[in-house]
Amino acid sequence: MMCLEVLNPGVLLTIQDRGRPGYAALGVGQSGAADRDSHDAANRLVGNSADAATVEITLGGAVFRVLGDVSLAVVGAMMPLTVNGKPRPTHSLLRVMAGDVLEFGYAETGLRSYLAVRGGVDVPPVLGSRSTDTLSGVGPEALTAGSRLARGSEFGDWPAVDFFPARAPEGVVTLRVSLGPRDDWFSSASTSALLEQLWTVTNDCDRVGVRVQGPGPLRRSHRGELPSEPMVVGAIQVPPSGDPIIFLTDHPVTGGYPVIAVVDEEDLPRAAQLRPGDNLRFRLG
Repeated sequence: MMCLEVLNPGVLLTIQDRGRPGYAALGVGQSGAADRDSHDAANRLVGNSADAATVEITLGGAVFRVLGDVSLAVVGAMMPLTVNGKPRPTHSLLRVMAGDVLEFGYAETGLRSYLAVRGGVDVPPVLGSRSTDTLSGVGPEALTAGSRLARGSEFGDWPAVDFFPARAPEGVVTLRVSLGPRDDWFSSASTSALLEQLWTVTNDCDRVGVRVQGPGPLRRSHRGELPSEPMVVGAIQVPPSGDPIIFLTDHPVTGGYPVIAVVDEEDLPRAAQLRPGDNLRFRLG
């Protein structure tokens, strides 16, 4: 059953679930929801399993027409939502009717929100996942004006609560990291700078990764060439510019620049909500 039609995709609108692990050897990354915590929470509010697909809304500006009565929830960035021009709460269960128009403003804090419908967004899976991988092109294409979304029929019991606390805005985001595997390619001063400097998110920020800049670049102590190595979500790779890049969920499966540290798995959802201009620090987890 069709439940939503995209009238305006805003900045970027993709379908995401928990990704397609196990295909890195074939050159296909896991992909999936960048902020998995928010994706999972939106699904819980409508009684879906965490594996159900949601719509990932980047920054905002998306507009939908409701094609059939449906229960939904939106969790993630502080992104204003109106239904037929009237403000409605996010991070809670909503019931909308055929003909209603959902309009998202631009996020006040954070970057990504997740729209879950009861039954999940139903598109054909590719390699076991409905996720859009923006780097490799695997999975469904990004949604555009006119895209119609069907909802699935698999869901569980209604949850005991009908709201999910929004993540409090942070003035300076702190991400816990573990050093390595290539921290020995950098001077001790650069390793200290990684953990002591205040970093700022640049405009080079998408589902592949987040580039940050500090008062000074990180300098290598090792001048050799590094063969391509497997990459993971949260790897902090340092290219020749010295400006670190935090790899997110659509990262390449291999890379040839040294990884000075890796963000702890529990902090990856917070890394996924970083936006240009945000300040952050790294600390040992």
